[in-house]
Amino acid sequence: MNWTLEVVIVPVSDIDRAKAFYSEQLGFIVDHDTKVGDDMRIVQLTPPGSGCSIVIGEGAVPHMEPGSIKGLQLVVPDIHQAHRELVARDVTVTDIQVLGENPSPTADPLDNVGFLFFEDPDGNSWGVQQISSRA
Repeated sequence: MNWTLEVVIVPVSDIDRAKAFYSEQLGFIVDHDTKVGDDMRIVQLTPPGSGCSIVIGEGAVPHMEPGSIKGLQLVVPDIHQAHRELVARDVTVTDIQVLGENPSPTADPLDNVGFLFFEDPDGNSWGVQQISSRA
């Protein structure tokens, strides 16, 4: 039996600001933005190519302190391209960092060990790792 992770709830203080950040700056696809009454709204966004989405909202999602999610991770085939795209979209990102070392040689020395990091407007933190074999 396959067990797939499909949704991660990301706690935010301002749904519209977070939606703009994730869709316009990061390029996540807005799957839906559903308002069910005055106190219930769910916005689901998916990173391009991902099988897992994030949900931001109020009322229908568990209450968590905005900015309390740390260490979410995206994987890309080219960390340099990801860095350029995020900078071009005005996302504040770290420089590319090498964390650890590969147990065996790879075609690109950044495969598996190349990372960059950023935060959303509430301080939820994200890492981006290069794994070119998943391209």
